[in-house]
Amino acid sequence: MRFATWNVNSVKARLPRLLEWLGDTKPDVLLLQETKVAPGDFPSAEVGELGYETAEYGQGRWNGVAVLSRVGLADVRNGFPGEPGYPGPEARSITATCGGIRFMSVYVPNGRTPEDPHYTYKLSWLSALRTALADDVAAGPVVVAGDFNVAPTDADVWDPAAFVGATHVTPPEREALAAIRSLGFTDVPARPLKGDHPFTYWDYRAGMFHKNMGMRIDLVYATADVAGTVKDAVVDREARKGKGPSDHAPIVVEIDR
Repeated sequence: MRFATWNVNSVKARLPRLLEWLGDTKPDVLLLQETKVAPGDFPSAEVGELGYETAEYGQGRWNGVAVLSRVGLADVRNGFPGEPGYPGPEARSITATCGGIRFMSVYVPNGRTPEDPHYTYKLSWLSALRTALADDVAAGPVVVAGDFNVAPTDADVWDPAAFVGATHVTPPEREALAAIRSLGFTDVPARPLKGDHPFTYWDYRAGMFHKNMGMRIDLVYATADVAGTVKDAVVDREARKGKGPSDHAPIVVEIDR
């Protein structure tokens, strides 16, 4: 089985690229984030022509997540129990069972700055996610993947000194990720197709992609019954190139299942 995760930064703006990528890469399951479409406005017909069923949770111009599958799509859940809002519910997670695995696509709040109320919301959201995942892990194999908006270690940013005092790297954020991993998740390491760093995000500004001044904030967390079957995992840096890309690259994982 092949599955992938990708923050597409607007599925409508990126639709031609997405369809081409699906045709070339052919993942069995694709988790999308930041779809930025209203409920019911996801291009399900277009991806359906490539053999994919779709479960989507939209919120108009902001947020939005989806699961695309060609190995079955069941028990879909928008959000998770106890999920906080800002101030109301936000479309930041969707879960479905595909090919016998419980897949969750997550778009973790950014946090903005450590002084901003959105940062407190981010930490609360991650804490509630951990609580909800405890029940999912007890029920069977689980993959939680997407844009976590946290770099787990200093090795996951291009220059730790550039992030002093910023979000994405603070101890509370990293501790929240460690708490999720403690449920029995493995951070599946993805190799870069080029270079030494498996970054997944590069700001659009100042040529940061071409300078490889990036961050690893898109992650794949898998329970042992999935992580132990991983054959390969790569950051598809090629998908970040060309005209009109997302600012994130997809991660593609092959498992022996």
